[in-house]
Amino acid sequence: MPPPKKVDPPHRMELTTNSLRNTTISVDNDAIYYEVVTRFWHPNVTKIKKLDTDSGEMVTVAEIEREPGKEPRVKFGRDDEAEWIPAARWLEKEPDKVGGIFTANSDVKYRWKTHNRRLQMIRADSDDKEPLVQYHSYKRHFLVFRMSEHAWLEIKPDVVESILPIIISYLLVERRRRDAKLHLELKVR
Repeated sequence: MPPPKKVDPPHRMELTTNSLRNTTISVDNDAIYYEVVTRFWHPNVTKIKKLDTDSGEMVTVAEIEREPGKEPRVKFGRDDEAEWIPAARWLEKEPDKVGGIFTANSDVKYRWKTHNRRLQMIRADSDDKEPLVQYHSYKRHFLVFRMSEHAWLEIKPDVVESILPIIISYLLVERRRRDAKLHLELKVR
């Protein structure tokens, strides 16, 4: 009788910068490689591009538009094929919480939440609260110098097929979280 199949280890998707507007999110061998780019001539539109491993080209797979004073919008797909969706409709915000609930490609609902000040994604309809995606913050040398370790997302192999909605929802939730933190700091002072 053969031994039971080992569980696949989680993917470690590293974020190259601490910016949500200009960074790359990829695994170490670049089998999964996404680029998040905001050009200075379009400061309100952030494009998410995926590396097509067959052709070696970067293909735009989604966009996030965030105009001042307006609710963000999301667009999946190429320019011609897709329509803008309000981010609040796609990523339902929970009252008095930073996270949100969204539906991935496989019609499964996922929920972003914070647990011990760490951002996590779980299945919304499951009683099991084990995180499927977990955000690990960057670390600095002596807490102030250059980064000693980049921030990264720990992604379980079960949800890799829904990686694009996960990345977009992470960008929206993390922006909400950073804005709430900034708003709180301004209120305190």
